[in-house]
Amino acid sequence: MDPKNQNPENQLNIELSAEVADGTYANLAIITHSHSEFVVDFINMMPGVPKAHVKSRIIMTPQHAKRLMKALQDNIIKFEANHGEITDQDAPAPPFNMVTPAGEA
Repeated sequence: MDPKNQNPENQLNIELSAEVADGTYANLAIITHSHSEFVVDFINMMPGVPKAHVKSRIIMTPQHAKRLMKALQDNIIKFEANHGEITDQDAPAPPFNMVTPAGEA
C-alpha cells in the first residue's frame, strides 16, 4: 500500500516501551482454549533445569487466534523465501507437570 494513500484515521499509533522492546525468550508454547478464548503460555525451558516458568501469557479471542495463525503462516512463507526452508527438528517432547494457581472469587 502506498503510504501517500493511507487515511490518517486508519493509522494505529503503537508505543513500545524499552522494557518490552528487549523481548522475552521462549522456546516452548502451550496453547489451551475454551469456546470463547485461546490462552498461549510462552515458556523458557533450560537444559538440565527440571522446572520451567511461564514467561508470558497471552489471552485472545478465537478470531484473533486465527488472525495470528494466518499472520505467522504468511511471515514463515516470506522468511523461507529469503532464507530457505525451516527444518522441523524432532526433539523429544518435554515432560509436563503444570502447576497453576487456584482460582479465587
